[in-house]
Amino acid sequence: MHIWLHPQRPCSSTSEYDCSPGSAGTGWPHSLYRMSSQQGNRLSSCGLKSPGPHSAPGDSPFPPEHRQVDLRRQQISQIVEEVQRVVHHLTTEISLQDLRFQAVPYSDTYNGNIKVLAPSQFLVTVPVKGLVGYREAREQRWRYYTLRGTRLPCPLQDPEGLRQWLEAEQFMKSQWQWHEADVNIEGDIVPAKVLQVFRKLVENAIGTCHLSGKVSMLTQLSAVWVAVETSTCQVELELVPTVEIPTVWPEKARWPPCLKRWPSRQRVECIKSFGFALLACSNYHWQQSFLQAEQVLLDQLDEDGGCRRKCFQALRQMKEDVWCPGKRPVVTSHHLQNTIVWGGEKSFGSPERRKVTLTPIQE
Repeated sequence: MHIWLHPQRPCSSTSEYDCSPGSAGTGWPHSLYRMSSQQGNRLSSCGLKSPGPHSAPGDSPFPPEHRQVDLRRQQISQIVEEVQRVVHHLTTEISLQDLRFQAVPYSDTYNGNIKVLAPSQFLVTVPVKGLVGYREAREQRWRYYTLRGTRLPCPLQDPEGLRQWLEAEQFMKSQWQWHEADVNIEGDIVPAKVLQVFRKLVENAIGTCHLSGKVSMLTQLSAVWVAVETSTCQVELELVPTVEIPTVWPEKARWPPCLKRWPSRQRVECIKSFGFALLACSNYHWQQSFLQAEQVLLDQLDEDGGCRRKCFQALRQMKEDVWCPGKRPVVTSHHLQNTIVWGGEKSFGSPERRKVTLTPIQE
């Protein structure tokens, strides 16, 4: 793709399409996602099948001798199993305390709310509710407020890239709580205010759920991060309030930029039918996110008989073992994913699709 469907920076920074807080790229997705029956029907119309139970997205295409990739998949699957139990417990308690937030469901298959950024770093999108019937804002207005409610002498900077303002009036139906001053300033639902409310709810839920020995807040980060002890290692989760907007494709996301052999026009329309989401990642502007659309593209990379997914998995393993080991990598899996998808747009159906050439890098 010539634009990144996923946000240019994940919240403190887009699942296995890793992200690193503060890095130029975004790391989302390689989602382990759970699809509703409606989503499954849309996937079928796109030519995809629903994923099977608890394997990482896209079962390994490697032969048995490539044990390292398969071992990684099994380890990640085990960690995800433990993480989603904790997340479901916490967010269920949060949803009881504040009706604006939904519980992240537990799933025996892929869980679309949990994205693996790196083996020890996850992104968890926490859906909000009470906002229905989204429509694009038609009138531009200047904002002169600060997060503390004081007035500015000059307007705030307009959002750039795949970021936007979000007004409560952009929804045909909105719960009255979204108009309250704890999240709303002059009609705008402000992500920093939402994060402030959400952070307090997470802190309270950890105590209420008796998880203090297993889960701890990471207070040195601006976004909402927690550390979770699993049976194999400690992992860090970024919990991000998310406004899900189905069936709508935002005007800012001009994809594809021109007609290509892949994906076809029919496939493009099908992918866009998944809609997008808005993530609370910054002070004033919401980040547009396209997790499901990206997953469909990744799953269809080798429809022409190519081996791009094998290349992606090999590069991802190299990144984690050699190039960027450890937590919060600078080069993310999402960088690699977008490079592979961009290459798919250029080479789809060509004889080069079956060739894999590894060129040594000269010092």
